[in-house]
Amino acid sequence: MSQPLDDAALDQLFRTARTYNGYRDKPVTTEQLTAIWDLMKMGPTSANMLPARLVWCTSQDAKQRLAACCLPANAEKVLTAPVTVIIGMNIDYHEQLPWLFPHADAKAWFDGNVPLREVSAMRNSSLQGAYFILAARALGLDTGAMSGFNNAAVDAAFFAGQPAVKSNFICTLGYGDPASIFARSPRPDFGTFNSIA
Repeated sequence: MSQPLDDAALDQLFRTARTYNGYRDKPVTTEQLTAIWDLMKMGPTSANMLPARLVWCTSQDAKQRLAACCLPANAEKVLTAPVTVIIGMNIDYHEQLPWLFPHADAKAWFDGNVPLREVSAMRNSSLQGAYFILAARALGLDTGAMSGFNNAAVDAAFFAGQPAVKSNFICTLGYGDPASIFARSPRPDFGTFNSIA
C-alpha cells in the first residue's frame, strides 16, 4: 500500500516549488531529459493515448527559432534557459492505440471523429505537460510554463511535415534562479473554489 509522501517531498513538488523566469548557469543533460520522460510517461491518459509530442530545444539554433515565435518577454526566457520544451499534441494519436491500448479496439472510438480527437488530444497532452512539470521537480529541476507565443509559427517551425501535430504550450527547464521570481500569488483555501456534493 502506498504511503503519503513526507513534507520535504510535498514541498519540492508543490508547496515551495515555483514557476521560474530565469535560471542559473548550469547545464541540463540529455540523461536528465530522458529521466523526465521516463517518469512523465507513467502518468495516466485516456486509453493510454499519450498524445503529447515533445521537442526539447537545447541548441542555440532551436532556441532562436522558438524565440522568434514568442512575445518579447517570453523570447528572452527561451533564449536564456538551458532548455525549453515544446509540448505538442498529435491529433492522430488514435493510430497508435492498437499497441498502446491493446485491451480493446480503442482506435475505432476515434476513427472519423476529428472534433473528439482534438479535444482529447488537448486534454491529455495538457495532463502530460503537468506530469512533465512534476517529473522535472521530482528530479531537482525547475520549470516555467508559458503561452504567449504564436502557435501556427511554432507548428511551422518545429512540426513541418506533421500536419496532425500542433503545439499546446512551452516550458523552460533548468535550475531556477530565485532572483527571477516574485512573491507567490494567492492560493485560495478549499472553501473558495470547491464544493462537496
